Amino acid sequence: MDEQKKPLPVSSSQTPVFPEEQKRLFRGVLELFNRLRVPYVVSGAFALQKHTGIWRDTKDLDLFLTAEDVLPALRGLLLAGFETQVCDPVWLAKAHKGEYYVDLITGMSNAVITVDRSWIERASPFEVMGVPTRVLGVEEFIASKLFVCRRERFDGADVVHAIHGSAGKLDWERLLNLVGKHWGMVFWALTLFQYVYPAHADYVPKPVWEDLLNRFRVEIEHPKPDAEFRGSLIDEYMFAIDVSEWGMENLVERYRLERRNPIPTGLEDNVA
Repeated sequence: MDEQKKPLPVSSSQTPVFPEEQKRLFRGVLELFNRLRVPYVVSGAFALQKHTGIWRDTKDLDLFLTAEDVLPALRGLLLAGFETQVCDPVWLAKAHKGEYYVDLITGMSNAVITVDRSWIERASPFEVMGVPTRVLGVEEFIASKLFVCRRERFDGADVVHAIHGSAGKLDWERLLNLVGKHWGMVFWALTLFQYVYPAHADYVPKPVWEDLLNRFRVEIEHPKPDAEFRGSLIDEYMFAIDVSEWGMENLVERYRLERRNPIPTGLEDNVA
C-alpha cells in the first residue's frame, strides 16, 4: 500500500494482535536479558500502555539502558542470532531478526537527556508477554518524550495522556530534575495538558504551576540578548534555516559532541 494512503493510527485501549513469531522473539529477548542480568527497563508501546491505558501496535521492543551496558546486551543478542548495529553512538543501537527489532536506547537523540542507572532502579515491576520485567517510570517516560515534537512525529499526546493517566500523581521534582535548564519543555507540555483537559488542571499541583509561571515571567521580563537559540534541539531540519542562513548556533550539534559516555564506536567488532 502506498505510504501516503495508509490510515493513521487511532488511539485505543484494544490490545493489538501480536503475531506468534513476534511474541516469541520479544519473550526470548526479555528472558535473555534477565538471564544475563543486563540492567534494562522496557519502554515504548508497553510503557505507554502501563501509564496511559493506550495500546499501540509495534514491531519494535524498546529497551532503555545505560551506554556502558550496551556491549553485554549486544553480545548476548548476537549470540542469540540477531544482527546488531550501533546506529548512533549518542543514543541508539539496534538488533533485529527478520522484520522485528530491538531498540537499545541510552538517551534522547538531541543529547539533552541521558539514561543513567536511576532510570533502571526507579522502574516498576511489570509483565510483558508473560515475562516478568520492569517498565519505565512515568517521570522518565514523560521526559523521554518531551522533545519528540517534530513534523513527522509528535509525542505530546503521549505526554498529556501520561499526566492524565496518573491523575497528576507524579514526582514533579524528579521530572524537573531530569530536564534541568530545559524546564520550558515541561511548562509547554503542562500548558498543552491544561488546554486538552481543562477540567483537570488540578492534576498539576498549584506549587508546580506557580514555580513554572514564575520562571517564565522572569524570562520574558528579563530577556537575555546572548541567550542560546534552541530550535535545533526540537527539530534540526525544520529550524535549519536559522542555522544555515541566519547565522544561529546549531545547538544540537554541540550537545551531541559534548555527550558524556556515548555508546562506544566499533562495538560490532567487539561483541563476538
